[in-house]
Amino acid sequence: MKILAVADVEDKLLYDYFKKERTEGVELIVGCGDLRADYMDFLMTMVNVPMIYVRGNHDDLLIEKPPLGAVCIEDRVYKYNGVTFMGLGGSMRYRDDGLNMYTEHEMGWRTFKMAPKVMFRGGVDVLVTHSPAKGYGDLEDLPHRGYDCFNKVLDKYHPKYMIHGHVHMNYGRIQKEYDHPSGTKIINAYGYRIIDV
Repeated sequence: MKILAVADVEDKLLYDYFKKERTEGVELIVGCGDLRADYMDFLMTMVNVPMIYVRGNHDDLLIEKPPLGAVCIEDRVYKYNGVTFMGLGGSMRYRDDGLNMYTEHEMGWRTFKMAPKVMFRGGVDVLVTHSPAKGYGDLEDLPHRGYDCFNKVLDKYHPKYMIHGHVHMNYGRIQKEYDHPSGTKIINAYGYRIIDV
């Protein structure tokens, strides 16, 4: 299945200069956070496929005004066309008033509570997050530090892919793909990426 993964910025190639052929064959849009609901609505309309998403650290408004028709997979295991997705949005807690921010311990508790859902669905093919896993595309500062508990999720469930956002070109030159020891391919969806799952 071909997916369009998006995160963090409204890419001009998809928004201002949209061409249908760029997204030819895409069956699902996967949002990895920090995108406006209007932009997600636009993508669903223009690409004409369903969308699933997790929230980023700047997505507090999406809790009350989500994109129309998109499915939020926060703390869910969601199956689409035979592919199973696990959703864990948010970033490291770097201020007290962020609704989509979690300490390492809080995110670890969220992953722990997902275990029965993963077992019920028979595993996970794609882990969808906003933040990266610690050591795989994260930065040293607290807001952009990755979660070590995500490494544990990858080691436990061995999904084929982990797709995230949060760390992008505004912070300097970044590596967009990593091979995790678990066998998972980690992809930073900053802007957009088309991935054959």
